[in-house]
Amino acid sequence: MTAQDAEALLEARGIVKIFGQHRALDDVSFALRAGEVHALLGENGAGKSTLIKILTGAYRPDGGEVRLQGAPVSFRDPLHAQSHGIGTVYQEVNLLPNRSVAENLFLGHQPTRWGLVRRKEIEARARNILVTYGLDIDVREELSSFSVAVQQIVAIARAVELSGKVLVLDEPTASLDRNEVDRLFDVIRSLKARGLGIIFITHFLDQVFALADRVTILRNGRKIATHALTEVNTTDVVRMMLGKDVAFDHHLTGLAGATHGAPCVRFAGLGRKGSVAPFTLDVHEGEVVGVAGLLGSGRTEMARLMFGIDLADSGQITVDGKPATIRNPAQAVAAGFGFCPEDRKLDGIFGELSVRENIIIALQAKLGWFRALNREDQIDLAGRYADALDIRAANHDMPVKLLSGGNQQKVILARWLAIDPSFLILDEPTRGIDVGAHAEIVRTINRLREEGLGLFVISSELDEVVAYSNRVVVMRDRQMVAELTGADVAPDRIVQAIAGTPVLPVSAVAEVAP
Repeated sequence: MTAQDAEALLEARGIVKIFGQHRALDDVSFALRAGEVHALLGENGAGKSTLIKILTGAYRPDGGEVRLQGAPVSFRDPLHAQSHGIGTVYQEVNLLPNRSVAENLFLGHQPTRWGLVRRKEIEARARNILVTYGLDIDVREELSSFSVAVQQIVAIARAVELSGKVLVLDEPTASLDRNEVDRLFDVIRSLKARGLGIIFITHFLDQVFALADRVTILRNGRKIATHALTEVNTTDVVRMMLGKDVAFDHHLTGLAGATHGAPCVRFAGLGRKGSVAPFTLDVHEGEVVGVAGLLGSGRTEMARLMFGIDLADSGQITVDGKPATIRNPAQAVAAGFGFCPEDRKLDGIFGELSVRENIIIALQAKLGWFRALNREDQIDLAGRYADALDIRAANHDMPVKLLSGGNQQKVILARWLAIDPSFLILDEPTRGIDVGAHAEIVRTINRLREEGLGLFVISSELDEVVAYSNRVVVMRDRQMVAELTGADVAPDRIVQAIAGTPVLPVSAVAEVAP
């Protein structure tokens, strides 16, 4: 046993987890020490949630082992893990809002006498516990009467009382303002000083560097690295998360800086409090605006505001030079907008409906149900777009859920192309599809741009964004922090903007070069 193994409070060794044909975790090791805050980072699909569920007993590993204080453990479920000292607090507070603070703290383990709950004792103990967390509140009040930050602290206090060795915090600051984050961090530091090991999952890198001692980065189900935060900077972390830990080249494609048509849509000061800060952006005919940023940076929230899924509380939208009201997706479709969401299974396809029905459904909604497409028109429309996008299905009347992920993505794209849009939003259009389908989607994006369509494309793949974008906007901390054009449309420039490193224009670099 190495010295590092000996000091591990909670450890995962060579963890493997397989779901069907998908290897969610592949030989992942992780060690948490007592009295440290250890950040666990990674993009969607990196394996963070799966690893946490194994450490907290929600899943059992298919290979490897979990150790607690040096001894192998096998948890039956989260309650079993909790009994061994491991507690978890999620972004959405998992307590009872209509019960008092004191009742929530002792829910399931209330002190009783002759079968009756000793309420005064509960309230006195709750007050004493919360004072140690800096909370002086009336514990008899319903939990819902307090702010999200206070509810988070109550949830943490409950988890510590029930467990007391390891605390897992999964996105605890996502709904908090800056002052509330500072307050929560004070609580976390006090728990660290008491010797708890704390696993901290977040998408806010500034918070990682402000709070954590070490960071472990996962990508595509594998552990990339573990570092002390004193050994790396923000740019290093972003590169490891995105897979950009090799040389960065400028990939000038001839697209950046190309001339475009008239603006097809303008978003002026569009924003929503707590979701994404107001932004202003024009998208022109025949232009692809790429969107880069880490998960949780506000990329998807930006798209949802554009399409009216979330209601903006500021700003104005102009379509073809005329003010447009877009307060819901129906109005967005009427304005000529299309939207392919990130989660195609949950938000995109209608799994039980046929390929044909999935393709024609947006056009039918736009026409209205009193102008129903007859079956012959449906077959013709579905056939044309299936051929154009190379949708591979045994027949167009088969349920779309039976198609591969790549073909499902093409079906969603066909749906929106069928309404002849002027503006198309694509959120992670190539995620989770095979190489062939990936290449076909990228070719389709380029073809649509050449045909004069304005596109807003979100992607975590930086090389992909650079390959088809005329401009790239960068999101960080729920606001648009950079707009890159010309020679600055390159992976290294994007990483610098995501990390918060000042981006010196290429022209300026050329001027000062020896």
